[in-house]
Amino acid sequence: MPGRLGPVVWSARHASAQSPGSHVRRFDSHLHRSRIELPDSTELTAVSFGSVDPYARDVSPDFGLYLDERWQPPWPHEFLDWPDFGVPDDPVPVVEVLGSLLDRAREGQRVEIGCYGGHGRTGTALACLAILCDQAPNEAVGWVRARYCERAVETDEQEAFARNLTS
Repeated sequence: MPGRLGPVVWSARHASAQSPGSHVRRFDSHLHRSRIELPDSTELTAVSFGSVDPYARDVSPDFGLYLDERWQPPWPHEFLDWPDFGVPDDPVPVVEVLGSLLDRAREGQRVEIGCYGGHGRTGTALACLAILCDQAPNEAVGWVRARYCERAVETDEQEAFARNLTS
């Protein structure tokens, strides 16, 4: 599968307290250190946290954007407050910070983005990045699942957030 390294399974199960009627995809988790080429050919790495040493890299990124407060890497980074299995309240700062990440990547910096498991928040952010790179909003989630991970974007709310990002 393009943009995906083989999964490394680690023992964790998604647990959530979802409201009635919401959809959550539940799977065993696996580790991501996945190079992604966005629709405009911008490249970045999507990562998950769950490993013995989450900061082990052959080459450290120049910058990281993390969607889970457990990330405290030794390289330059920012944290975007994004609730697990949810979405941010306001899309405007999301567009701003993702646009800044795209700018860094387009300038040739090695950038990465990740949450804890690498599926819900990371997948939704990748769908948003794809939209910012001119992917059709109604196709962005499918695009991410085909090019990154079939488990990406875990809830209906996350799908709607990405689809309506720029509307």
